[in-house]
Amino acid sequence: MNGAKSKRDSAKGLRYTHIRVANWRNFLEIDTPLQRRMFLVGPNASGKSNLLDIFRFLYDIVSIGGGLQEAVRKRGGVSSIRSLFARRYSDITIHLTLGDDKRTSAWEYEVTFSQDNLRRPVVKRERVVQQSAVLLDRPNDDDKADPERLTQTYLEQINVNKEFREIADFFRSIRYLHIVPQLIREPDRSVGRKNDPYGGDFLEQIAHVQTRTREAWLRRIQEALQIAVPQLTEIKLSRDDKGTPHLEGKYQHWRPQGQWQSEALFSDGTLRLLGLLWAILDGSGPLLLEEPELSLHPEVVKFIPEMMYRAQRRTGRQIILSTHSPDLLRNEGIGVDEVLMLIPTTDRGTETKLLQKISQVETLLRGGSTIADIVIAHTQPKNAWQLSMFGDL
Repeated sequence: MNGAKSKRDSAKGLRYTHIRVANWRNFLEIDTPLQRRMFLVGPNASGKSNLLDIFRFLYDIVSIGGGLQEAVRKRGGVSSIRSLFARRYSDITIHLTLGDDKRTSAWEYEVTFSQDNLRRPVVKRERVVQQSAVLLDRPNDDDKADPERLTQTYLEQINVNKEFREIADFFRSIRYLHIVPQLIREPDRSVGRKNDPYGGDFLEQIAHVQTRTREAWLRRIQEALQIAVPQLTEIKLSRDDKGTPHLEGKYQHWRPQGQWQSEALFSDGTLRLLGLLWAILDGSGPLLLEEPELSLHPEVVKFIPEMMYRAQRRTGRQIILSTHSPDLLRNEGIGVDEVLMLIPTTDRGTETKLLQKISQVETLLRGGSTIADIVIAHTQPKNAWQLSMFGDL
């Protein structure tokens, strides 16, 4: 086995075990452990998408055509990323600990950045630690002699990241998914995009998987879809005369042979569930999901955590998702250490708190309350009942 493959294989067992962030958008501070499965909950505009975007930011730094400059540019510049609540210290810091079930702190990576007089992102600090051994600590003497070097991270540079390329491989394995059904139905809207997290090239992604693997995954997805969509008896991938891939589903109706329909006629719920199931099977790196319950029946939603758990037993991948769904959170398999609540404040931005840190949570659970009951009580908007008065305004 060559060295590059060994690095990729070793990255597969990793997950995020702790995150510490300063001055990132909604958040003045984040400092929390992370489990292999995490549920982000909170009111609208509390920062769930912005928290997930921290991991996507690191992916953009190490991706082909990316880097620190591009990752910041995509987000509107340092000023757009920096928290409005930042006062005395305005630098943006991301500090992540990576590990596995045996070593919760195998790696640490930190990048702190701000901007120069030309509004370019500049590294204020970059640090890599492997099991207590410091492999990188910038700025170093070379940086001080040539400050232009601080416009790039070492992480993104293949000629200098050999000692800790495992981290880059891990960040590059991150996948984010938030399927927009209309983009699957009309892929011309996303022509030229690769690995579009919103589904613009979703069918192309399926088509590029090795035939045997693709067919095996589609069979597993078909079995799950038949539970949620009883009329759907079969799914397959085909190509039209132009070579464009299509998903076809065979639906039972009054005709004995049923009828085949293309993805253009699939419901939003069918496309979202299909995308969710595919994403869980496809890959071993961290999977980031936003509101996977959208368009799905509550009886389907409540089994999403179990679906993820069973897939994780096979792949070992970490799944971090945001949700507003009480049905999803009522799943009895969810642990109090897996739920991270986002609570907006007026003076410190959004604060994060693990459910297990809420006082009396164990007493409430023993008393018959569900995790959903506790979460809703702590994250619901104040005076939400006043929305019922809208028609009288």
